[in-house]
Amino acid sequence: MRKNIVSLVTAAALVGTLGFGINASAQEVTVNKGDTLWSIANNNNIQLEELKEWNNLSSNLIFPGDRLDVSRPEKKEKESTSSNDKGQYTIQKGDTLFSIARKFDGVTTTKLQEWNQIADPNLIVAGDVLNVNGSSSGSNEAEATPVKEQTEKTEAPAESEQSDSNEDIAKELTVTATAYTASCNGCSGITATGLNLLDNPDKKVISVDPSVIPLGSEVYVEGYGHAVAGDTGGAIKGNKIDLFIPNKQDAINWGVQEVNVKVYK
Repeated sequence: MRKNIVSLVTAAALVGTLGFGINASAQEVTVNKGDTLWSIANNNNIQLEELKEWNNLSSNLIFPGDRLDVSRPEKKEKESTSSNDKGQYTIQKGDTLFSIARKFDGVTTTKLQEWNQIADPNLIVAGDVLNVNGSSSGSNEAEATPVKEQTEKTEAPAESEQSDSNEDIAKELTVTATAYTASCNGCSGITATGLNLLDNPDKKVISVDPSVIPLGSEVYVEGYGHAVAGDTGGAIKGNKIDLFIPNKQDAINWGVQEVNVKVYK
């Protein structure tokens, strides 16, 4: 897809923070164009990691119109409407089959594919409901137990650190990360592995050098989240990756960053 999708890099240095909108509630803000998670945290005198924790964010990506809780909660609520007591999970924006499996003890991507008859693990749609206990009737007898959440107000480990073990990780490396979008004139939106990013804008996909990170690998990218290595590019050689971000301005805002990448077995 390297001829059809444009990489957007150093223009991020010219983009400033435009401030954030005031919501009807003093405990929430509405994200405006140009806002970053860091600027919102800074303007509200809170830590970036706290802001991410309070809003269940696994990466630093936010979008205009998003509403963020900037109040310090008395008690961290249990993960809400995405799961219920019937052994089901509603796919959220930014989820991957891999990240969903890691929310539940004893559940793997292979089991989720089998239980839900999913042919391509890279193609799931926000709003769809998944069976996460292996029972078509939704009986509680075989229900998977959600991973226990940390309730203490001390600093919580990052998402990748909560459940990763050395046995899960094939390799870990530091790379130079840029960003690209499929929404340019003449872009096909089709990746090297056949993913249609125009039809699946919520998909987290990175472009890689296959000799460093094999195509199809499940990865965790610092500041971006869980993704799949699903594309290549002529300029992506060695320890370089390109992150798919559907919004052009968000891709520009990413710029060029040095990030840590974990590649899973």
